Amino acid sequence: MMTAVLGITDIWTYVLGTVAIILLPGPNSLFVLSTAARRGVRTGYRAAAGVFVGDWVLMVLSAAGVASLLKAYPPIFLVVKYAGAAYLGYVGVTMLLGAWRRWRTRHDPGTPRLIDAAEPAALRSPFRKAMVISLLNPKAILFFVSFFIQFVDPTYPWPALSFLLLGLIAQVSSVLYLSVLIFAGTFLAAQFAERRRLAAGATTGVAALFLGFSIKLATATV
Repeated sequence: MMTAVLGITDIWTYVLGTVAIILLPGPNSLFVLSTAARRGVRTGYRAAAGVFVGDWVLMVLSAAGVASLLKAYPPIFLVVKYAGAAYLGYVGVTMLLGAWRRWRTRHDPGTPRLIDAAEPAALRSPFRKAMVISLLNPKAILFFVSFFIQFVDPTYPWPALSFLLLGLIAQVSSVLYLSVLIFAGTFLAAQFAERRRLAAGATTGVAALFLGFSIKLATATV
């Protein structure tokens, strides 16, 4: 019989599974990468902080059973799902507009980024935007509850401690991964310097991915 550590069974399997899942590309990591390329390391970490807060909220909601509520009542799930899909679509369209402006001003002097400095105000709050992107993802809530529960010993007297440790492991893994993306983003920004056409193309690609995430979320099932 496998020994539980602080109420967690098979902790190393959980660690490996968490790392594998975090490495999968998604809207959160893509937003952090593009923000770092747009604004630099400091602002990239502001976006990452929004992801961390959003993830903690989802973990707490999952531990409290809200994810099970969403699964038990499909209409609630649909509302959250379509709200998340609409928001990701909005991010994608906004980035497309930024790419269009970049293309139109490709002969103007200045240092380009993946998105114009004259971007809409909505893109100037990376912490809030990253947090909303994280929160409006019902599939993530359902994943947390279905994944976490497999590693929690139901006989352990302090399950909150088990969930806290599981959450810390996930967040440390996320910090390391997003840090790599942030510094990769600043490297990409340097490569795009004085290459407005390439920067516009990169922005279009990122926008297309967000629109793809939006469609995938809108068509997802519980």
